Amino acid sequence: MLDHIGLKVTNIKRSKAFFDAALAPLGVSVVMEVSEEEAKTFGQTAFMGYGEGAKPYFWINQQPRATEQLHVAFAADNRAKVDEFYKAAMAAGGRDNGPPGLRPEYHPNYYGAFVLDLDGNNIEAVCHAPA
Repeated sequence: MLDHIGLKVTNIKRSKAFFDAALAPLGVSVVMEVSEEEAKTFGQTAFMGYGEGAKPYFWINQQPRATEQLHVAFAADNRAKVDEFYKAAMAAGGRDNGPPGLRPEYHPNYYGAFVLDLDGNNIEAVCHAPA
């Protein structure tokens, strides 16, 4: 079972704008944020956690070098939310890595969309429910 995942980004403000837009259709938003000034007090750099409710499970942290080629898939309640994620992520500066659609090679109801974030990581939204 996965509890949380962290992603290193090269520009946290730019990445925050991207993830705020891309994840909003999925109901995922920032639930914890630690500024550069606050983080310095314990030897860290700025970071923030995204989630639903009070528990963050997707973290971004500013570092000189980004995580490379990480794949993260967010669950969507329905196919329309996958489509909304894709449109929002592309509008926020993401790059297409697979438009919304069925991926029957995974299973008959696998409906996903893939976008490369601003540092080149593969961010996916997926719905496993039938249409």
